[in-house]
Amino acid sequence: MNYKMLSRINGEILLMEAVFMIPPLIISLHDGEHKAATAFFYTIGITILVALLLIAISRRAHRRFYAREGLVSTAICWIVMSLLGCLPFCISGEIPNFVDAFFEIVSGFTTTGASIVPNVEVLSRGILFWRSFSHWVGGMGVLVFLLAIVPTSGRDSGFTLHILRAESPGPSVGKIVPKMKETAKILYILYVILTVANIGFLMAGGMPVFDSFCTAFGTAGTGGFGVKADSIAGYSPYLQNVTTVFMILFGVNFSCYYLLILKKFTAVLFDEELHMYLGIILGSVLLITWNLHGFYPTIEETLRHSFFQVGSIITTTGYATTDFDKWPSFSKAILLALMVIGASAGSTGGGLKCARFLLLMKGLHRNIRHVLNPQRVQLVRVNGHTVDEQVITNTNSYLAAYMVIIIVSTLILSLDEFSFETNFSAVLCTFNNIGPGFGLVGPTGNFSQYSSLSKLIICFNMLAGRLEIFPMLALCSRSTWKRL
Repeated sequence: MNYKMLSRINGEILLMEAVFMIPPLIISLHDGEHKAATAFFYTIGITILVALLLIAISRRAHRRFYAREGLVSTAICWIVMSLLGCLPFCISGEIPNFVDAFFEIVSGFTTTGASIVPNVEVLSRGILFWRSFSHWVGGMGVLVFLLAIVPTSGRDSGFTLHILRAESPGPSVGKIVPKMKETAKILYILYVILTVANIGFLMAGGMPVFDSFCTAFGTAGTGGFGVKADSIAGYSPYLQNVTTVFMILFGVNFSCYYLLILKKFTAVLFDEELHMYLGIILGSVLLITWNLHGFYPTIEETLRHSFFQVGSIITTTGYATTDFDKWPSFSKAILLALMVIGASAGSTGGGLKCARFLLLMKGLHRNIRHVLNPQRVQLVRVNGHTVDEQVITNTNSYLAAYMVIIIVSTLILSLDEFSFETNFSAVLCTFNNIGPGFGLVGPTGNFSQYSSLSKLIICFNMLAGRLEIFPMLALCSRSTWKRL
């Protein structure tokens, strides 16, 4: 294990985190929130000291960097970043319990949006901004941001490849352009452009500047932390519709946007994952609208809430315009299925991903055909290209790990004696980085009632879900730390 390289990466990440805390510090100073400002000031100082220490330790680090280093460094970076990122909550006294504060910031960085705060409106604006900004930081990936801005040489090719593969959401990572560093830059440029556009449309609809930034950060990262106790319900239909559109846009594979810039419209038009993603959204909206007939006064309101919640759940954003926990069982079952499916690979959304779901369905179809015609060679193709068998094997392994974690986590959370609906949806919505579930953790509830053990298990699930499981499993594996 290349420990010095791990130290170097963590040091650089923590320096970036210290810079990210400057905007909420400025907001706290502007508002005269002295406790919050002091908390950010101390945290920035502690973070910089730890970062400089790690960088000093990593001097003359050799460049050997393999897949296991990529997995381990990604998992460690997100944990260390969360341990220091939660300090403003504790030091300011706004979330005094360390486990609760750690839960809150992990939920932020992993773009989950699950909260232990009963009423977010009592929090200071600096803390609220940091919660929402953590979504934006974690949405595209902080390590991807590091690759985009830090100079690298040809010797760092293995470093960039393994880091991007470990952190990027989806069954496989392809290069948009030949160099991985350029790929990271393009992804972040697209991310920033869409975020700025989202802020502009929200402000054009009369949303306050502070609310616009925080809402756009939550939408871009598909996170869901809001600045109002009722999430998005209190805003106008226009603002709700804008948020719906941008949630769906951020759930699209960012490679599609790059192809549109290159005017490769045919490639986007016939993209099978995009077809599945949009088809599931449209089909779910129609079914829920039919099921909610008479639930709301007008068809417009029914369609608006249906589109919003389908877009929010499938993209794993977690915003809400209504208490969908009161919807009929059929509609809730559809939302539960959307929690699992998730958004597109290469987007900021979580869940199993439409790409994996597509591969699983095609793999199942291939196996059925093989049973009927054992002598015939059966291949799996996506967008006209043959899928490598290793990708299919990895997808099946991911599904197996996915199911085991859900079962074990649900059993542990059941020790708290809440209903099965509450515990199962709590696991499902946090592991898939959605936020609100059903029962006590529904859109009007929170996770504060769970024990410290359950909260730590949920934190593991949020990190595992955001990092595609394997980095967290690699961190826990004894073989990872053995000398090769």
